[in-house]
Amino acid sequence: MEPLADRRCVPCEAGTPPLADDVVAQLLAELEGWRLDGEGRLTKTFRFDGFLPGVQLVDRIAVVAESEGHHPDLCLSWGSLQASLITHAIGGLSENDFVLAAKIDRLARDA
Repeated sequence: MEPLADRRCVPCEAGTPPLADDVVAQLLAELEGWRLDGEGRLTKTFRFDGFLPGVQLVDRIAVVAESEGHHPDLCLSWGSLQASLITHAIGGLSENDFVLAAKIDRLARDA
């Protein structure tokens, strides 16, 4: 199967069911350092030495998120950037969340 980071996000519409727990667990195993928070969001915190590397990663994420039509919540502070993903239209996780997480990881590695 094609790696998550090479897939494309596909539009989700209201009424599409969120991924089942077993599928979430399988996709989560394909990612490094991502976890589910208490609200069912896919999250990861990236650490940096300073502020500017986080800003630069936010800028790169913004371009990819816009091209994919799927947008993470990003919380930037000195030394860290927290990315959080959920598909709001379906009120849970979709494959898009995992695809974008893998793309974010690729951006962070290539920085």
